[in-house]
Amino acid sequence: MTAPAYPPKPVPGDRIAIVSPSSGLPGLFPLPYELGLKRLREDFGLEPVEYPSTRKMGSTPRERADDLHAAFADPSVRAVMASIGGDDQITLLPLLDRDLIRADLKPFFGSSDNTNLLLFLHNLGIVAYHGACVMTEIGRPAALHPATAESVRAALFTPGPYELRPAERFRDTDRDWADPATFEREPDSQPADGWTWHQPDRVVTGRAWGGNLEILSWLLMADREIEHDVAVYDGGVLFLETSEEMPSAEAVFRILRNMGERGLLARFPALLMGRAKAWSFQQPNDAENRRRYVAEQRAAVLRALAAYAPHTMAVFDVDFGHTDPQLVIPYGGTVSVDGPARRITVTY
Repeated sequence: MTAPAYPPKPVPGDRIAIVSPSSGLPGLFPLPYELGLKRLREDFGLEPVEYPSTRKMGSTPRERADDLHAAFADPSVRAVMASIGGDDQITLLPLLDRDLIRADLKPFFGSSDNTNLLLFLHNLGIVAYHGACVMTEIGRPAALHPATAESVRAALFTPGPYELRPAERFRDTDRDWADPATFEREPDSQPADGWTWHQPDRVVTGRAWGGNLEILSWLLMADREIEHDVAVYDGGVLFLETSEEMPSAEAVFRILRNMGERGLLARFPALLMGRAKAWSFQQPNDAENRRRYVAEQRAAVLRALAAYAPHTMAVFDVDFGHTDPQLVIPYGGTVSVDGPARRITVTY
């Protein structure tokens, strides 16, 4: 597989396409969406451009694919950002025009269900960016998280290495997006314990591959975008995170077990595991149950590594998942994991 190319960076004043390839939730929850647009203009100096399905709930896969094509075909648009994730972006993949999207390289930002598009772009030879959806990160209540803002700014505008750092505090709880009071005060947070390292006995530098674990499992089931010849992933840095649906530890193990049976896990000498979101409106866990959920998920990951990739180095609680802050990972870009120095450096 040819190493993916980094698209040219936008500059302040450029237009950025805002698309909803998964869900038109901006139409249901305009408060975080409008706040995110305002910050893209005022904090980042970019001019958002919307499309017919950006705020439309229930849009068809064809409508969403048409918006993506319009965004990538417009030479005045210099970056593309997802409004939010969802759960059916996989239905867009057969509709996308690979030649059109490849013709004008642009950085794409998105996470969660946008793992579909990140992997699609990776297979076109384009580095994309895991993170920074408009509603969830850019439209954060009260203010942008400083760590998120710094990472997003670097990924948008500054090529070269960027060192990720452990968060001092984090948040995995949410408040009602329909309530204006949600956006008037700083979100609740709790102390973070730093990263946890497993077998940090080497330095691994490779291309980042992965994303949301549940989405990868769906892609594997549908046999889309994941190479049958898994040797193409040799030497890469695997990064995985789980969603607000909070899959059980056993479900996490089974997905990883199946990746191991396919020969995928052993191809990656390093794994970055995102901080697990352990609270949702459907499962409002107290502090003790949140700690238990995180510990059980970590044990499940280690169990799978022991069985299928016993020499893989792993780092847990890296902030690139469904918690806050969120750091940007260059999908297909270079990542260096330095075990002895306990450092992670990405190249934007």
